[in-house]
Amino acid sequence: MTTVAFADVPTPVGTFVLAVTEAGLVASGWGSRARLADRLGLAEVHDSDRTASAVAELNAYFAGDLKEFGTPVDWRLMSGARLQVLQALHKVPYGTTVTYGELARLSGSKVPARGIGSIMGSNPIPIVVPCHRVIAGNGLGGFSGGEGVETKRWLLTHEGYLQPTLLDL
Repeated sequence: MTTVAFADVPTPVGTFVLAVTEAGLVASGWGSRARLADRLGLAEVHDSDRTASAVAELNAYFAGDLKEFGTPVDWRLMSGARLQVLQALHKVPYGTTVTYGELARLSGSKVPARGIGSIMGSNPIPIVVPCHRVIAGNGLGGFSGGEGVETKRWLLTHEGYLQPTLLDL
């Protein structure tokens, strides 16, 4: 039986919840642990050893010391084109971006750019599977995590893709 352990991590863009199974990080995001637990439907265990590596990596990312996550991802709750797209996204390097159309081509999934946007909006593992690195051809595009596009802007500035504004100084 698959179980999940949770950890809450305070970050500059709000408290971030990590959900880790025996196989790896299965979900993450902003909001309540209870909501994430309900969505997953897995038995919860209290196991800080299981979540320790993912917590340490997330803290190192926000400290500016980590550019590539090594935490294993548990892809088992995803399938089909969604899985193809998110696995292609997982390879987009720190500090770079792709457009929705470019990600569609990279994934080989035949999902149109508009469909890529829907998959990004339902990404179960933001930051580690970096949907903030997917932008529109004419601007940042949307973002459903944290405080929306402002969180996306903060993450892309943190990674050096965007230049800081006077509000960031």
